[in-house]
Amino acid sequence: MASIHNDVSLLAQAREVWDAVRDFGALHQRLVPGFVTACSLDGDARIVTFANGSVAREVLVDCDDGRQRLVYAINNERLKHYSASVQVIADGEATCRLAWIIDMLPNELAPYVQEQTKAAVIAMHKAFPPS
Repeated sequence: MASIHNDVSLLAQAREVWDAVRDFGALHQRLVPGFVTACSLDGDARIVTFANGSVAREVLVDCDDGRQRLVYAINNERLKHYSASVQVIADGEATCRLAWIIDMLPNELAPYVQEQTKAAVIAMHKAFPPS
């Protein structure tokens, strides 16, 4: 199983970043604008349209305000397994880290997903620019 780890430093307060992460239906507006162009809720899932035109149905597994951790999964014909967690960790008063871990199968899709996460991280930095 491929495991992709992203440890993102952001120049924003942890509570501000967590508020954007936990806003499950506003991914395209608050967390990764430009990388995600549209997002709509469908029960416990969100339908995400990416800038490259691909679409994914991401199911909310858990949203833990105490740990500032959100878990989602994708189930489709291309992915045998896809589970991701996003956790926001305070790193001082005005900065934080976002730990984004994806476990997935098949392994052959991992390079594509890794490239996509790099683009998402760039979008996160744009969403939370230095003040």
